[in-house]
Amino acid sequence: MFSSFSALSVRGRGAARLAAAALVSGLVAAGVLAGAGPAVADGTVQGQGGATATMGGLKTYGAAVLHDDSGDQELSAGLFEMSVEGGGTLQTYCVDLHNPTQKDAQYHETPWSGTSLGANKDAGRIRWILRNSYPQVNDLAALAEKAGVDGGLTEQDAAAGTQVAIWRYSDGADVDAVDPQAEQLADYLAKNARDQAEPEASLTLDPPAVSGHPGERLGPVTVHTNARSAMLTPPADATTSGVRIVDEHGETITSAADGSQIFFEVPEDAAAGSAELSVQASTTVPVGRAFASDSRSQTQILAGSSESTVAATATATWAEQGAIPALSAAKNCAEGGLDITAANKGDEPFTFELLDVEHSIAAGESRTVTVPLQEDQAYDFTIQGPDGYEKRFTGVLDCETQGSAAGDATQTLGEPSPATEGGTATEANLAETGSSGITPLIGGAAIALVLIGGATLVVLRGRNPPTRG
Repeated sequence: MFSSFSALSVRGRGAARLAAAALVSGLVAAGVLAGAGPAVADGTVQGQGGATATMGGLKTYGAAVLHDDSGDQELSAGLFEMSVEGGGTLQTYCVDLHNPTQKDAQYHETPWSGTSLGANKDAGRIRWILRNSYPQVNDLAALAEKAGVDGGLTEQDAAAGTQVAIWRYSDGADVDAVDPQAEQLADYLAKNARDQAEPEASLTLDPPAVSGHPGERLGPVTVHTNARSAMLTPPADATTSGVRIVDEHGETITSAADGSQIFFEVPEDAAAGSAELSVQASTTVPVGRAFASDSRSQTQILAGSSESTVAATATATWAEQGAIPALSAAKNCAEGGLDITAANKGDEPFTFELLDVEHSIAAGESRTVTVPLQEDQAYDFTIQGPDGYEKRFTGVLDCETQGSAAGDATQTLGEPSPATEGGTATEANLAETGSSGITPLIGGAAIALVLIGGATLVVLRGRNPPTRG
């Protein structure tokens, strides 16, 4: 079931509209979207490129105690493991204490600005902790000596102490590790943490969407990556459409390095349309990169990475005349919404209304408009433009660490701790990590919580300027 407010009427050649619907059931119902024409540019906003991974579980952990107004509550604290799509393994810590972690949730590498870290003045200190503790420092004897821990540290101690120190900065939590050695490590890390800059993405394309006229090189799209080289996969119909991926000299290319500029070369006789370029590389994801999930699962921060597959896409749209939009989006937690960037490389203005405010993007200009959303609100926006152009953005706004009331409960001290002794634990119940034993029920209801606050509907319309008689 979907709910929405009434849409404004759309008129004129090159009309475009943006319709948003809140998801009541938690399922993305693609069937409600209007059919696309020949120039479809479909996609979802899950991040700006990088690694995509599936939550495996809490692998190495100990116990911690959270002190709050409801009393002392026990929870598991430690290191998660995720498997990367395409190959690779990630180790992460939680930076979202009060929200549940969903097993098998899919995560996407995300800029800090798209998570609670973007508005957290202490986010840089969290990165310092990650770089100066386990597992980046895997010599536990040396780590114990530096932290002044007598008797040494086990892997569980190191993981629990590191997680506790992170929670003190990510959530402002009054939390202690149960094990004295882990607590001493947490105190050392929290006291000595210094601000460090956000790490660069493992792979991103800037901008992720371009537009222009047939016969032109559309771009440039700049590759940013820490990999030695990224492989370029041309559009699926490149052979029949004649679209080529080239460098600034017009030479066909199949790979690109950091800083490389790539272009879509479109034949002069090409009909209005669009194409998508896939870029893929193998690299280690930088420590400190955030990982967010659209299933309302705890936001994570990267503590370690194997050689992993990372990917990004860029789209190009072209037409002979009229408004020619290039659209992309990114979560903006500082503003509490979704930034939609619309560039117009056409020869007519691209005009749209957003929340009763009209915006007009002149030919050759670009503008970013923020769609306000409530915390935990799911969004499903489809933008339709001239010549069958269509772009879809879906996700959940997850910007706050103090989540819904349902996610605030934690495992109490009276319940058995999932922590084990002697070696690495096999796997903790994810419901007991920064949340309570009732989290399996919370997980089933979490998506329904996005309905609080209702739906938002905004309308974009692209039209020709009035002609003179």
